[in-house]
Amino acid sequence: MMVGVWLYAYCQGVRSSRRVEKALYEDVGFRVVSGNQQPDHWCLNAFRTKHQAALAAIFKQTVTVAVKMKFVKLGHVAVDGTKIKANASKHKAMSYKRMKEQEAELAKKIADYFSEAAQQDAADDERYGKDRRGDELPEELKHADKRLEAIRKAKKELEDEAKERARAEQQQRREQAECEGREYTPRTDPENAQPTPKSQKNFTDADSRIMRSPDKAFIQAYNGQLAVDSASHIIVAAQLSNQAADCRHLPGIVEDVVTNTGRKPKQVSADCGYYSRENLEFLAAQGVDALIPPDRIRHSAWRAQTPPRGRIPAGLTPAEQMRRKLRTKKGREGYKKRQATVEPVFGHIKSSRGLRQFLHRGIEKVANLWAFDCAAHNLLRIFRLLST
Repeated sequence: MMVGVWLYAYCQGVRSSRRVEKALYEDVGFRVVSGNQQPDHWCLNAFRTKHQAALAAIFKQTVTVAVKMKFVKLGHVAVDGTKIKANASKHKAMSYKRMKEQEAELAKKIADYFSEAAQQDAADDERYGKDRRGDELPEELKHADKRLEAIRKAKKELEDEAKERARAEQQQRREQAECEGREYTPRTDPENAQPTPKSQKNFTDADSRIMRSPDKAFIQAYNGQLAVDSASHIIVAAQLSNQAADCRHLPGIVEDVVTNTGRKPKQVSADCGYYSRENLEFLAAQGVDALIPPDRIRHSAWRAQTPPRGRIPAGLTPAEQMRRKLRTKKGREGYKKRQATVEPVFGHIKSSRGLRQFLHRGIEKVANLWAFDCAAHNLLRIFRLLST
């Protein structure tokens, strides 16, 4: 019953447990789904929190159902990402450089206070009274102490992340050197790696990052990735990360398409944010036709271009080959499907069902509930495909 209630709620764009509790009394649809039971908002939220991984697993089940019903064709799969606000303010983020400055300032502030307190100890009894010790921290210093603790914790997390990245990069270079038959000698020790001065951490949701939204505003957000089947508008793979760049997500989400459906897509399209030589090589190795422009395509200028004629000239770079491919009639028809496939799905999720900001914090919980939102979308699509 609880799973049914939450699925119905997400299909209606209701994600607040208090709003669901209210609807269980006032909305006929909710009362039918719940069997006229009314669990309170605390129980609803506790169920969702406890079983978030199981709720996320429903997404793959919806894909399996759609494949068995032969709605998913995989002739063309469009991949895209969108930035969704985190449950945190960007003003609660601080750069590593600012952390170091604040750490020194707050440590000095606290040290100065205790130094002054020690010098004035003799006058404390008269000043504060016999029922007080005289060494209680004032309210503003209590907050400074907590803030210093939070800054030091965030600072250490940034330093640990920098060391982990350095270790991963060093391991990648070592493996590449072994493949090329040469010896790799590291120049630096990963344990000495330091974050860049602009590296940031948010004190409300430490996993979220500042990203640029489609309207060019900087927001505290997560990056939601989708792969959508063009024939049915079924989401066949979904991921969520705190990495703003889309490019590195392509191999993983295509692999998820194969895992979820048991088949490889024939063609994959994505915008220029996913273009890289490595991504083209990955798709070619998978036997997947790639339509990923190296540059931003302005549709008015793109439509005005004349299709190429004759054989493909020798010596073209991968980027030049892709530009030429997208100017052909077949390439244009394939790439046009991207805009009409994945972007409407984002529109349904963000506008029709109102997912403009996540209600939860932490990448694991947010990723699970992003998958659950995608499961709700797929169920609605299956229902509508059955109705037509």
